[in-house]
Amino acid sequence: MKKVKKIILILLVVALTAVLGIALFTIFFDQAVLVRKGTVYRVDESEKLVALTFDDGPSDIWTPKILDELKSAGVKATFFMLGEHVEKYPQVAKRVAQEGHEIGNHSYNHGALLYYTKEELKDDIKKTEEIIKKATGVTTKYFRPPKAWLSKREKKKIKEMGYEIILWSLNSKDWVNFDDKYIIRYILRNVRPGDIILFHDSGGFFAKEGGNRYETVLTIPRLIEKLKEKGYKCVTITELLGQEKQ
Repeated sequence: MKKVKKIILILLVVALTAVLGIALFTIFFDQAVLVRKGTVYRVDESEKLVALTFDDGPSDIWTPKILDELKSAGVKATFFMLGEHVEKYPQVAKRVAQEGHEIGNHSYNHGALLYYTKEELKDDIKKTEEIIKKATGVTTKYFRPPKAWLSKREKKKIKEMGYEIILWSLNSKDWVNFDDKYIIRYILRNVRPGDIILFHDSGGFFAKEGGNRYETVLTIPRLIEKLKEKGYKCVTITELLGQEKQ
């Protein structure tokens, strides 16, 4: 009996260690670096340009606050939206477009695209595209996969649909609710011309909607100010790619 209990205890310790390891890996390692091939995650740029991007919105709480800060700073950003959230908050999505920000496609409901068939993937992206177009008048041309998870097969299909796949080179990890000062220090320490910086205007550690984006809202104006002091200009994805092609 003691031997059985000992084995059970060992298995529990191993399981807990594995869970902790996965959690730490998710928090501190950016898995997007593993799937960057065949995507745009930064551009080779001599001019000090960076693109601020926001995933998982729109949110009826946090997106308007972020838009207020961007407007005050005179900066345009790119928002990768979930079709499901655009259906819930079409007026917020419309405001994003009206204020001159760019809108990208982030799938319908943040599903794991690796498990989709080609037709399911196509249907998901087209459905989201149509929802965004109805709410904002914008036809999306950039796609960002949830959690960056894409295989070579999915990348090929998405490109065949006329989409450019956009990842990122700097991950704020704001969904972990790191302190705004920590996020700003991290980005300023690592930023380079041509970087694409990832933030979120919805979603949390365990959910695709909700979450607390208070630290993100605090980060945006202070980060933009510090970037400007370093000579950087914040642009949209299209502007960043346009500079690369010149």
